Amino acid sequence: MKVTKHADLLILGGLALFLLGAVIYLDPSNLGATTDSTDPKETHQSLYTPKQIHEITISKTPRENPKWLDDEDAGVRNRHRVTPAPYQKGVVQLGPGASLGGKLPFPEDNPWNQRIDHLEVDPLSDVIISTIGCDKNLYGDFGSGTWEGAPIGIPYIVVDGNQPRVPIKFSPYEDESDPGPYPIPPNAPIEGDPNLDGDRHVIVIDRENWMLYELFRGFPIAGGQLWRAESGAIFDMNTNKTRPEGWTSADAAGLPIFPGLVRYEEAVEQGEIRHALRFTVSRTRNAYVPPASHWASRSSDIRLPPMGMRVRLRADYDITPFPKEIQVILTALKRYGMILADNGSDWFLSGAPDPRWNDDNLRTLKKLRGCDFEVVLMEGLVEEEPCDCPEQIEVLRQQYLRDAALKLKSK
Repeated sequence: MKVTKHADLLILGGLALFLLGAVIYLDPSNLGATTDSTDPKETHQSLYTPKQIHEITISKTPRENPKWLDDEDAGVRNRHRVTPAPYQKGVVQLGPGASLGGKLPFPEDNPWNQRIDHLEVDPLSDVIISTIGCDKNLYGDFGSGTWEGAPIGIPYIVVDGNQPRVPIKFSPYEDESDPGPYPIPPNAPIEGDPNLDGDRHVIVIDRENWMLYELFRGFPIAGGQLWRAESGAIFDMNTNKTRPEGWTSADAAGLPIFPGLVRYEEAVEQGEIRHALRFTVSRTRNAYVPPASHWASRSSDIRLPPMGMRVRLRADYDITPFPKEIQVILTALKRYGMILADNGSDWFLSGAPDPRWNDDNLRTLKKLRGCDFEVVLMEGLVEEEPCDCPEQIEVLRQQYLRDAALKLKSK
């Protein structure tokens, strides 16, 4: 067989390209790619496509430090906790956990800021509440303490309009993320930091422009000159604009996180919360209720709650035995309710960490159970598999009533 001239050089060149490709494949940091684990327990599961699902399941095993994460950036942001300046009416302050001075995120007619205590109860309310867990306790997932070295809750920071913007590299949900740059300061608090697993939300509010920037699984690089995240969203809090239909955000439901947080300045200093709150459950279905724009499940079981579902504390629930700040939270749950925003632990109510919280008082939230809530009528429900099934709904309601009667009789 005749060998072409310089064939040996071609063979060597091909081998070199093969080896280079293998290095890039085995070490994605060479091209700036993320090094997500292939263990399905540690990654977002693309059960359909990124536009169809944003399901988050976190492994109990801590992730190894990603190769692209600078050592000096890991686990240093939350070691020095700051007590926010006291609330001053009308003054939006700067810094971690800063007071907004009573200013509402988003306009007053935004769904987050609308009272729902007058709306009808959904026909499937009892069934859905029972599925989530009628006897499970409400849990305030925030406080003054720490868990595994991190403040408990979802932190945020307020910056001024001149905060330098930094580029953000998104993967794997770049196509549903708002491109950077984002005004994230080097000292921005990260949820769960210094731990490398978990949601690692980063929330930044631009005070002058009244813009909200949020990241899911954010990691700083080179002292915060660049950030990497799995997804991110920008919200103009001067408007009621929502995410495109089918898009996620830094939260599975496609909603902003910040407006749903219980904050110390509202519950304690102002003595009033004038917006809905955020909560999670462990199992949802492939549907959402606006203003949510995204589901995070493959199940079409109508007994499961859809993203964006709103529940409220029953009007006849007696809140007078609770501490004052807890009464404020419970009053908000009666008037504005709480919106299902993500897959997580059942009946976990979200809030911002603050060293001034009284954790003993917050623990009294556990006295509430799932059956103390009711689902508000779900209008505009968007389903992957539409269920125009009034007969099935009625069968489920009757089954629930029979089961409840038997349970009561057994007592």
